Amino acid sequence: MANERLRLLEDAEKEIAVVLQCAGNIVLELSKDKHNASFLDRQLVQFQTSINRVESELGAQIRYLTQVATGQPHEGSTYSARKDCQMALNRAEYAKVKLGELGRTCEAMLEQQQQQQM
Repeated sequence: MANERLRLLEDAEKEIAVVLQCAGNIVLELSKDKHNASFLDRQLVQFQTSINRVESELGAQIRYLTQVATGQPHEGSTYSARKDCQMALNRAEYAKVKLGELGRTCEAMLEQQQQQQM
């Protein structure tokens, strides 16, 4: 899964290179005195297609990262389960500490009552 995500990002990077190449070709063609309209049209179509692909893939990557960052369960990740487990362990440790404090308080009160009865 991670390798597939990296491959998709590499593909998006290649598409960005195509976008830049098309933009450069369009600027060069427009800088000429006589434009080749069909060449400009082809470059514009390629530019728009590549932009749409990049936008779509980056949007998908952002949605995936948003899902991961919010702790929602998703394929191939145990982050949410590990986080839940760690939080449960923290709560159990906190309860143990508080029960220990309560036990010591009760013992102290019992000792105090025994001393007062003497």
